Amino acid sequence: MALIHNLGFPRIGAKRELKFALEAYWQGETNLAALKQTGAALRARHWGYQAGLDLVPVGDFSFYDQVLDTSFLLGHLPARVREFTGDPLDNYFRLARGRSAHVSAQTTAADTQALTDTCCHHAVVAGEMTKWFDTNYHYIVPEFSADSRFALNADALLAQIAEARAAQVNVKPVLIGPLTYLALGKSKDQTDPLSLLPKLLPVYRELLQTLSAAQVQWVQIDEPILAKDLTANWQQAFAQAYQQLDGCGVQLLLTSYFGPLQDNLPLACQLPVQGLHLDLINANAELPAVLAALGRDKVLSLGVINGRNIWKTDLTALLDLLEPIAADLGSRLWLAPSCSLLHVPVDLNREKKLPAEVKNWLAFACEKLAELQLLGRALKFGRAAVAAELADNAAAINARRSSTLVHNPAVQAALAAVNTNTGQRLSPYPVRAQVQQQQLQLPALPTTTIGSFPQTAQIRQARSRFKAGELDLAGYQQAMQAEIAYCVQMQEQLGLDVLAHGEAERNDMVEYFGEQLEGYVFSQAGWVQSYGSRCVKPPIIVGDISRKAPMTLEWTRYAQSLTDKPMKGMLTGPVTMLNWSFVRDDQPRSLTCLQLALAVRAEVLDLEAAGVQIIQIDEAALREGLPLRRADWEHYLQWAVAAFRVCANGVQDQTQIHTHMCYSDFNDIIAAIAQMDADVITIETARSDMALLAAFEHFDYPNAIGPGVYDIHSPNIPTVAQMVSLLQNAAQQIPLERLWVNPDCGLKTRKWPEVLPALERMVAAAKQLRLSR
Repeated sequence: MALIHNLGFPRIGAKRELKFALEAYWQGETNLAALKQTGAALRARHWGYQAGLDLVPVGDFSFYDQVLDTSFLLGHLPARVREFTGDPLDNYFRLARGRSAHVSAQTTAADTQALTDTCCHHAVVAGEMTKWFDTNYHYIVPEFSADSRFALNADALLAQIAEARAAQVNVKPVLIGPLTYLALGKSKDQTDPLSLLPKLLPVYRELLQTLSAAQVQWVQIDEPILAKDLTANWQQAFAQAYQQLDGCGVQLLLTSYFGPLQDNLPLACQLPVQGLHLDLINANAELPAVLAALGRDKVLSLGVINGRNIWKTDLTALLDLLEPIAADLGSRLWLAPSCSLLHVPVDLNREKKLPAEVKNWLAFACEKLAELQLLGRALKFGRAAVAAELADNAAAINARRSSTLVHNPAVQAALAAVNTNTGQRLSPYPVRAQVQQQQLQLPALPTTTIGSFPQTAQIRQARSRFKAGELDLAGYQQAMQAEIAYCVQMQEQLGLDVLAHGEAERNDMVEYFGEQLEGYVFSQAGWVQSYGSRCVKPPIIVGDISRKAPMTLEWTRYAQSLTDKPMKGMLTGPVTMLNWSFVRDDQPRSLTCLQLALAVRAEVLDLEAAGVQIIQIDEAALREGLPLRRADWEHYLQWAVAAFRVCANGVQDQTQIHTHMCYSDFNDIIAAIAQMDADVITIETARSDMALLAAFEHFDYPNAIGPGVYDIHSPNIPTVAQMVSLLQNAAQQIPLERLWVNPDCGLKTRKWPEVLPALERMVAAAKQLRLSR
């Protein structure tokens, strides 16, 4: 009989309980005990959702990030947080976001003393944040150096195991493997992370022995870097590491996901572990080779349910594949999602407004687990035992294929009209730059923001009242115009050179546009964690995309009417719209992206016709969609860059096109970014201490660039001197005449008391550098 298990469950809660508990604690509105109680309640509830599984993951819950959890588990902390004397969770938040909580009347006396001593008065530089493989989840990057230390601290994991057992859960602890942990980190002093493996392995061995002593039988050890290109020394390190971890008293399920194993397949099959997990969604073609190479004494776990998208699985087709394998492997066959369910919403049953036709095509985390259990029953008792459920599943699959919501002939005709000229600017950048400067008359080192400003309680309340029908359209527009007017006024007082309207009317940079496009539907509770307490609600692309009407024109016109300074039109680019949505899986992603590009292009041309001189088209997710294997990069970048050029490059020379990218390593794709031919690109560099600018040492980037000088994901307010230093570093790589000054990212998640002094100092830093020229 096939064993059914899970690789990880969403931790934010179906109602985002963790988000609200975290933010309440950070604001000093609750104490640490209340936060920990929320965490315990969520873990118990989530284990309940998984009660029908044979093995349930433990250790997949996190208060912020699983990689940061691993750093604390391994006792691997940067020097700036090692001497903390308060609760470890406060130190954890300091590294995650630069500080922990504010002291308030709600904080206990003991917590107040700890926070006063260590958190509030001693803010630290937050750990660098970047994307988890090719997902929109962000992790805190481990920091390596020659003096990196490792010392086991398994108390939190052991406590969760005890909690789970008290709830009658058959536990399977989840660990990030040692090689993936090292590969995810960055060196601060040129130390080769792999050289730290001899220091790290004894701690992993001690951890596994500790779990064995706690009567744990199976441990899931995640090594997703097996889906990436590995050099010979990394492959050799895998062999050496797992030889040393062998014989620790537990059985190891080596888990890889997000892509095929390819040249790492023989290695993965031969390592001395007791089981291997194969992501069958992304590595279906490798199944015969794995079956042949794995050996007759090992478990094969197959990731048969897509852990990153929300469409129902064709269970009949899947059983056709699995039945002969189950007959051969018997109890050595395990079934699971392809990866952790962290990347999908919790429970479809909470959706009350989705069109019934579309809802019947979907499966969130709970429904995916139900699909797994149905497969298990079918393999154990035969298809006749689940005939009704299989019939319902087949009907849903067939209904989606034949639905009129999916295909639009007019969109197909528009695609056919796209040619090479569609994505070509009229003149090269040097010519455009002169025309734009003559028109805009901007100073050296022009200052701007990435676009969004704080989403205040008043904004959220007005939006909620409007959606609930308690506020009419005129009242809602008036409320948003008041917020826009305040935002413009503040920017003028700060002395910013290029303004943004603040995006008060936008709930989300993807959802806002999707709501105005044909081909999308929207959940009401489909929240997914992006990082920490930040959650997104990805829209769902069900069919061909087209623009119904102008989407941003009136808001931008209104904002421009309030000022003589240039006002940016703010749009989300097609690649980001694609990568931050749940995408239809019945056609190539490149085709869906081109449909989005044509819709955005229509908006760009409308803005230009209305006199908007600067248009920013954010492509924050361009790097995120890059395939894990370098051999696949060229194809992806070709269609992704082409889509951006289609949406952006129909304008006249005097229209300045900006784009923004954040929290990814762009150094290895800088040539492709240059091919986008945006007049100005803004990127994250503050949190990574300008490390991303290393790309410009070897690549002469031709256009203007704004390296972020203000880490907006931390509540810490940088000094003028800190920002001047970052800009001086940038000026060593980028000529001053092509250098802009801006924050790392949008300011939506920050508060005005943080934003105003930070931007005031940013403007002061730019002025200081102008005087020193």
